[in-house]
Amino acid sequence: MIQATNIHKSFGDLEVLKGVNLSIAKGEIVSIVGPSGAGKTTLLQILGTLDKPNQGEVTIDETNISKLNEKQLALFRNRNIGFIFQFHQLLPEFTALENVLIPAMIARKDMKQATKKAKELLDYLQLSERMTHKPSELSGGEKQRVAVARALINDPAVILADEPSGSLDSKNKEELHKLLFDLRDKFALTVVIVTHDKELAQLSDRVIEMRDGLIL
Repeated sequence: MIQATNIHKSFGDLEVLKGVNLSIAKGEIVSIVGPSGAGKTTLLQILGTLDKPNQGEVTIDETNISKLNEKQLALFRNRNIGFIFQFHQLLPEFTALENVLIPAMIARKDMKQATKKAKELLDYLQLSERMTHKPSELSGGEKQRVAVARALINDPAVILADEPSGSLDSKNKEELHKLLFDLRDKFALTVVIVTHDKELAQLSDRVIEMRDGLIL
């Protein structure tokens, strides 16, 4: 599902990724771990088409994203990749339902069908009574579940999660961990998680350790 070959990335004189090779199978949940500065988030951003490597290629679901232009990348990202960030990145002026619908609006999907799907996702995530609430009215765990629904609205093949439980208390962290695995089974997702959370990493199908810009 995901193949990264000889990925190099530098910011000025700082070489962050030094020739990373990575292969992730369809339906696999993989955690990427390592100390701060190891290059984990940079690699995740490159896999998610949010950044480009200086050298190397990335293929996702048989599409070589390294050969796509900016417009093609944006379209591919919107249709094929869902993102879950540590701090939710919800837009404060919109309700939970509206936040979930944003990727579908960008994709110009039929809003009647998209709204039905968004409500079903929020109901599945036990947020049916919070759909009209804005982020300031939601708990940390609820905000993260809204972010999960938003990541799923366009039926992506891949979910990329950057420290998804980093801002949650232990109860919500445990619920999110279980949810990620339930979603993989329900929606046949491939999930890549960057995390410092050892418990979450150990639950994964595979743990990849990075250090100094390389996979150990």
